Amino acid sequence: MKALPKKLLPLTLFAIAVTSLICARPAEAYTVRLREVGANVVATGSGAINLTGLTLQISGILTPGTMGANFGLIQTGQLTDVLVDTYTGITGPTSFGPGGPFFFMANTGSGDFVGIAGHAGDIDVPGGYVSGAPLSDSMTFNSATFASLGLTPGTYVWSWGARGANQNFTLIIGGAGVPDGGSTVSLLGFGLLGLAALRRKLSSQERKS
Repeated sequence: MKALPKKLLPLTLFAIAVTSLICARPAEAYTVRLREVGANVVATGSGAINLTGLTLQISGILTPGTMGANFGLIQTGQLTDVLVDTYTGITGPTSFGPGGPFFFMANTGSGDFVGIAGHAGDIDVPGGYVSGAPLSDSMTFNSATFASLGLTPGTYVWSWGARGANQNFTLIIGGAGVPDGGSTVSLLGFGLLGLAALRRKLSSQERKS
């Protein structure tokens, strides 16, 4: 394999540095998005949870797929009994719509069990969950709308501890969701601009030589 030309070496190193910065971004805090998709309401959740500042209350068997807006309750994940750790110490909304009086059960679900109960001030994670590990899940309510499930569109945030990294749970009902502040796009944009400028400089040097 031939060695890279000296003039291309800075360009290559710069590209590696930019790519490393983008790929090294840590998992963001846990977020659930509720959308009306066709005739159904679909929930998708992803992110990580930092358990620092929370207190383990109980470990037990629960079934995901439950939602009760008037209790500030949503539990996503596969629709089978799973071991769950319940932690206390969260603060935030006690409801996200008129909801009940009854809980609604999802028709399908998959992934990790994650739940929030605003009225009780607790959060559910998979049994034995390691703080900061990535989580993802989904569930679907067939033949449903935000209105039929008693949901009020908006963004609801629960937090705990010192409000540090990944110490919040965000529920987005409708809308486009919460952006990452443009950090990834900005970083990529600056990287591409830097690469272009370096290429122009190298080309100019080659023409002069």
